[in-house]
Amino acid sequence: MRTARAWARKEWGPLYTAVRDGLAQRGWRAVGMTLAAVCLTALLQYVQNQSWGYQFVQDVGSVRAEEPLWLALLRTPLSLFVPALDLPVWGALGQILVVFGIAEICLGRLRTLVIAYAATLAGTLYARVGIAVGPGGGFGLPASDAQVVDTGPSAAVVGLAVFVCWRYGARFTAALVALTMVGECVIEPNLAGKEHLAAVVAAVVLLAVPILRGQDRVRGRGRGRDRRSTTAG
Repeated sequence: MRTARAWARKEWGPLYTAVRDGLAQRGWRAVGMTLAAVCLTALLQYVQNQSWGYQFVQDVGSVRAEEPLWLALLRTPLSLFVPALDLPVWGALGQILVVFGIAEICLGRLRTLVIAYAATLAGTLYARVGIAVGPGGGFGLPASDAQVVDTGPSAAVVGLAVFVCWRYGARFTAALVALTMVGECVIEPNLAGKEHLAAVVAAVVLLAVPILRGQDRVRGRGRGRDRRSTTAG
């Protein structure tokens, strides 16, 4: 039992401390963007389920590989917050609340949005490459996937989870998320699963970008306090 607790503290301790301190210092303001994203997702879910709103949501936030690239790029940012019609909306809302919330506290709003968009964009671009390659070899996709509506926060959630976990020392958890995505593709090699793998790749690439590797504000303040304490002593 002690060994398990020690492992848990080592794996998740820094991440837990960052989230706890962020909430203690700023309260709900620490997750203001996340709460706005949850409300936007719920609103879009409501609108797209109305006869008068379905086509509007499709026009502003629906992405298909068969559409022109410029149009897909224009719609991709909002597509993060359009829940898939064939999945329960509470799943999308829960993913955003938990993963986006943790990321916003630990990384800040700008970096959270950059990583979320990059992960989603990686999936959007992969779909076009995969369809061009074709279904052979395991990397490609069937031509019919070009007509699949590609929306929802799942790719962004996967990318953020891998980035935040690795960034805060939860390396086993980050690897587990990545391996789960690989398993998803093996069990059901569809467009969604392969886009999730593309999101993992995007997160790994972003981990190497210096501006995103920089220490978060919470850790920076902690180091500053340590230096002041040492000087005072």
